[in-house]
Amino acid sequence: MLAATPIGNLGDASTRLRETFEAATVIAAEDTRHTIQLLRLLGIENRPELIALHDHNEHDRAASLVERARDEDVVLVSDAGMPTVSDPGFRVVQLAAEQGVEVTCIPGPSAVVTALAVSGLPTDRFAFEGFVPRKAGERARAFTELAGERRTLVFFEAPSRLAATLADFATHFGPDRPAAVCRELTKLHEEVKRGGLAELAEWAEGGVRGEIVIVIAAGEAPVASPEDALADVQRRVAAGTRLKDATREVAEATGLSARDLYAAALAAK
Repeated sequence: MLAATPIGNLGDASTRLRETFEAATVIAAEDTRHTIQLLRLLGIENRPELIALHDHNEHDRAASLVERARDEDVVLVSDAGMPTVSDPGFRVVQLAAEQGVEVTCIPGPSAVVTALAVSGLPTDRFAFEGFVPRKAGERARAFTELAGERRTLVFFEAPSRLAATLADFATHFGPDRPAAVCRELTKLHEEVKRGGLAELAEWAEGGVRGEIVIVIAAGEAPVASPEDALADVQRRVAAGTRLKDATREVAEATGLSARDLYAAALAAK
């Protein structure tokens, strides 16, 4: 059983989460010390068995946890928010699904969705990219690939790297691309700073503390001529994509009419 835990404000712990902790016999936790503290703060009198499950041991412990879950409830938590989302737990869930062991979830706080909701940026389509790559080469490649992404983008970042990361975003995405930096969500010093990427980078130079989520507006559709778009459709079809799917994909990427691309592709045959 996956259980989302508060990302800051303990008042966000649901009644169902508290009842689950009171009845739990086994809790797999990202940091057992953190979970012990959480149980204490929530006034949980139960003292379940705690098993450490983190990035360095999940591969080795996944099988044994899944085996235990066949006969008893195993509650899996991360330090904050939803397990498996940039936190341990994915390998356990994957293995459980493969072996037919039931996986359930206690929904709850999520820094990704909370930041998206308060950002003031479009929420109808978004992509969560996790933590920003640290290495310069990987970062440049990732930002180049994402510059034209037509969905709102959500990232995690460490406060010590925030200013440099926002400056890199401004270089690759454009200095005026709308964005929001969400800091310490649900906590006492919660702050949402909105503006263009270059403006936010300058603001962050003064130093920012706390847990950080960056939300960036979608990019504009790349400008493409009908001829280039048709050539793209033909390449996709030659690679095995159905014509209808190829025209839809290229239309979404370029902003051109799927109907016109489809007609042009048929005429070119």
